[in-house]
Amino acid sequence: MKFDELDSRMRVFETAHDHCVLPGLYIVARLDGRSFTRLTKEIHQFEAPYDTRLRDFMLATVEHLMNCGIDIIYGYTQSDEISLLFAQKENTFNRKLRKLNSVLAGEASAKFSLLLGDLGCFDCRISQLPNTEEVVNYFRWRSEDAHRNALNAHCYWCLRRDGESATQATSMMNRLSVADKNELLFQYGINFNQLPNWQKRGVGLYWEEYQKQGFNPVTGETVPALRRRIRQDLDLPMKDEYSQFIAQLIKSS
Repeated sequence: MKFDELDSRMRVFETAHDHCVLPGLYIVARLDGRSFTRLTKEIHQFEAPYDTRLRDFMLATVEHLMNCGIDIIYGYTQSDEISLLFAQKENTFNRKLRKLNSVLAGEASAKFSLLLGDLGCFDCRISQLPNTEEVVNYFRWRSEDAHRNALNAHCYWCLRRDGESATQATSMMNRLSVADKNELLFQYGINFNQLPNWQKRGVGLYWEEYQKQGFNPVTGETVPALRRRIRQDLDLPMKDEYSQFIAQLIKSS
C-alpha cells in the first residue's frame, strides 16, 4: 500500500469523531489542576489556604495562555482553575474541540511545570455558550464559587491548625451555615470581609491599551504609539457589578 493511500486510510480513525464549535457561539475553556491539593499542600507545602507564590504561578500560566496564538479576551483564575473567554470569531484549529482541549491543557501544564520546577498537570473542557447572557452567567458562577471556596478554605484550615484531623474538620464544616462560618473565623481573629479580594473573588486578566513613546525612522521624531498589554485585576467587582463588567468587556472586544 502506498504511503498516500495508507495516510488517508489511517487518518480517518483520528478524525472520525471530530467535533467543532459552531460559528457564532462563544467558547469558554476551563482548565483544572490535577491532584493540586496533594501537589501544593503535601509535596511542595505552599502556605494554606492561600499562597501568593502559587497565585503568581497561576497568573503567569494564564498570561502564557493568552499569548499562545489564540485570541483570548479574558482570563480568570481562582484556586487551581483557569477560565478563558475566546473572541467570538476566533477560528484557531477551525474550532475543533479535541485540538483546543489538548493544546490548552498541554500549554498550561508545560508553563506551570516550568514555574514550579516539578510536574503540574491540567485538564481542559470547553463550554459552548449561545449568547452574552450565558457568558456572563458562566463567569458569575465561577466568581461565586471562588467566594464559597475562600470561606470554606479559611474555616477548614483554622480547624486543622487547631488540631482537628482532615475528617473531623470536614465533618464540622458540613454542619455550619454561612453565618456560622463567618462567626467561626471571627473567633480565630479573622474578618472574612477584610481578606484580600483576590482570595474571595479570583483574579481577572484582560487586554488594555497604553501609550508608549516610539520612533519614526522617516522623520526622525519621537512619536506616541499605542500598544497592548495584559492587566491583572486583583480587585474584581462582585455580583451585579461583576456581571456588568463581563458584559462590557465582551461588548468592547
